[in-house]
Amino acid sequence: MIAAWETNGRVTEFLIGHIPAPLWNAPLPGSPRRTVRSLAAHIHNARCSWIRTLGEEFGIVPPRRVDQRNVTQRELVGALKKSARGIGALLDLGCRRGGRIPASRAYVWRNLPLDVPHVLAYFVAHEAHHRGQIVMAARLVDSRLPARVSGGLWQFRALSRGSAALR
Repeated sequence: MIAAWETNGRVTEFLIGHIPAPLWNAPLPGSPRRTVRSLAAHIHNARCSWIRTLGEEFGIVPPRRVDQRNVTQRELVGALKKSARGIGALLDLGCRRGGRIPASRAYVWRNLPLDVPHVLAYFVAHEAHHRGQIVMAARLVDSRLPARVSGGLWQFRALSRGSAALR
C-alpha cells in the first residue's frame, strides 16, 4: 500500500516539476480566477489538511501549506515530497492498527471509510483527477505538455523505483 502511494507521489511530483513555464500561471479554462499553479498547490494543501485531520492527533506532523498564488514549481515539488511522506505515515499508521486509520476527533466529515485500501484509493483518485485537469488545461490553452511529460505520467515501473531517467 505504501509503495503504491509513493509511486503516486512521484507521478505527481514528475508532472508538477515538468509543467512548462508559460503554463504555470495560465488561468484554468472556465475558471479564470484559478491557475494551473493554484490547482497544483491544492494537491499539496489538501494532503496537509488530511494529515492534520487524521494524523495530528496520533503524532503525525502536517507540513506547511503553500501559498497557491506565489509558490514556485521548485518549492511545490519540495513541499509535495513532505506531504507525500505525511500521507505515507497515515497509511503506515493504519497498517499498524490492523488495516484502519483510527478516527480522530477532528474527523467530522465521516464520509471516507478509514480502512487503508479506501483511504489510498481516495487520495490516489483525488490526485489523478487534478493531474488530468492540468493535462487538459494545457491542451485547452494551446500549451500541450511535451510528449516526454505526458507519456512519463504512465511510466509506473520507472517511477516506482524513483528512476532518475524520467527526471
